[in-house]
Amino acid sequence: MEHLEGYNTYVLGAIGALTLGLFYILLRSDPEAPVPYNVTPPEQSQPGWKGEVLEEPSLKVSGSSLVQCYAPATGESLGRINPSSTSSIDRAIAKATEAQTQWAQTTFSQRRKVLKTMLKFVLENQEAIARVACLDSGKTMVDACLGEILVTVEKLRWVIKHGEESLKSERRPGNMLMAYKWHEVMWQPLGVVAACVSWNYPFHNLISPIIASIFAGNAIIVKGSENTAWSSSYFTSIATSALVACGHNPNIVQSVICWPNVAEHLTSHPSIAHITFIGSRPVAHHVCASASKALTPVCVELGGKDPAIVLDDLSKSDFKRVSGILMRGVFQSAGQNCIGIERVIALPKVYSRFIDHFAPLITALRPGSILNHSPDDEQIDIGACISDANFFKLEAIIQDAVSNGARLICGGKRYIHPKYPKGHYFTPTLIVDVKPTMKIAQTELFAPVFLLMRAENIDDAIAIANSTPYALGASVYGSSTRSLERVVREVHAGMVAVNDFAVTYVVQLPFGGIKGSGYGRFAGKEGMRSLCNQKAVTRDRWPGLIKTSIPGPMDLPLKGRGAGEKAWKMAVGIVWFGYGDWRGKIKGIKGLIGL
Repeated sequence: MEHLEGYNTYVLGAIGALTLGLFYILLRSDPEAPVPYNVTPPEQSQPGWKGEVLEEPSLKVSGSSLVQCYAPATGESLGRINPSSTSSIDRAIAKATEAQTQWAQTTFSQRRKVLKTMLKFVLENQEAIARVACLDSGKTMVDACLGEILVTVEKLRWVIKHGEESLKSERRPGNMLMAYKWHEVMWQPLGVVAACVSWNYPFHNLISPIIASIFAGNAIIVKGSENTAWSSSYFTSIATSALVACGHNPNIVQSVICWPNVAEHLTSHPSIAHITFIGSRPVAHHVCASASKALTPVCVELGGKDPAIVLDDLSKSDFKRVSGILMRGVFQSAGQNCIGIERVIALPKVYSRFIDHFAPLITALRPGSILNHSPDDEQIDIGACISDANFFKLEAIIQDAVSNGARLICGGKRYIHPKYPKGHYFTPTLIVDVKPTMKIAQTELFAPVFLLMRAENIDDAIAIANSTPYALGASVYGSSTRSLERVVREVHAGMVAVNDFAVTYVVQLPFGGIKGSGYGRFAGKEGMRSLCNQKAVTRDRWPGLIKTSIPGPMDLPLKGRGAGEKAWKMAVGIVWFGYGDWRGKIKGIKGLIGL
């Protein structure tokens, strides 16, 4: 018996070793396995780095076209960048055009390998990526993890898993007249596309269009914002280095930084097949007008005044849970979030409870910087704003609301940080009793401002939510399925989250809005396909048996006396036969045979 037990142990061990060996071989032979590579982060992102604090932090360098890069949380210089000229943009587009011809011939498997390689790098270098994003935009490390890294790895995961099925040719149904044909729609690369992206998410906003564009077989020119020009080079190299590691030409990805007067050369360039624009409405007007010169399609995402509607039926546990979501939704990235919560619309039973609950929480928020952060430093809840250029306007719009009946509970003005006096901070703000007619309720603030509005009932809440020119995202919180679904149906928005905030993008549903928030979609199947030429194709089903042929009476030129009448009757007969009921089909057959 002991002998048998020993034998069984030996056999099981051998089987286990063989299984592990086979598993190892399979992994080793995986043609899509990620390739290791390295990109050295800039020295300024290393802990302990200290830079020159600028006396007056500004992007402009007096008497020069250079871009002055600096940390908005501290005012420390990150260096200067020589922006692109029209000729350098032409050279970038030429390089991308040449490289795209070969890239378009790659398989989905080869493209997946590049994305898997990028995914592995991002997962293993989260801290370095987050520190660079924080340094250039002023946000906190947690904000960077949630808003930069999490959504980027989800984008990579989704495209790796679903990209091919989204771009595979689709069979489409025909009709009785065309029963001898079969029909499909193909999605093919456009060529060279462009993305002009905003500064509030310098890593994600730059990498996301690269991921979608190169998987679709395109080359891409990415124009980052001057506000975050410093980090663009490092983030772009994450993509180009992955291409090199997998044996491909990195020229399919080109990074451009330029001033607005040069940007029009890119957006009106005849070699650009599609533009994704993320930014403000005034700039969008210029971009779309410029793109129209070459008839270039544009996907436009312009931010919003997103409402969070809170119904009266919250339980005690839900009240605490929803409150936490609202705090994160308002103050994520210091409120500089295109789908951040800009208005909290509460029904009467929760309205006054919200004021009492949020006042001490918002007052306690601690602004600060991750730069030179050590374990001994005080905790940071909220980061800096990208610039102080709009602080005067922001203070004025808050005072305008107060003068018209709103109550300012806390904040409402810029904050001079004792450690970082040259940083751009705005005091976390709670303003209540805001009415839809007030300017503050109609203007996108893009700031750390918790704006609370009272609604008398669901009808009133929906009306308030729909009262602005914007309609990007929205959220609704409550227990009644009937009430929640009514808000989902009736609120004006491109995206709605129920009992949650901004999660539609975390699962790569199509992203975009309506009204003043823009048009078109990126992310998801719809976003992938928008970067392709949607080619409709009809083929012979039985080429050896039947093909389209023009009947004699309709063949041009018409022949014989009364030929026009005969051709007409035959054409009408075809229509009746193809689309009439059984009586109509009989009528059609008569017309076809000349009765």
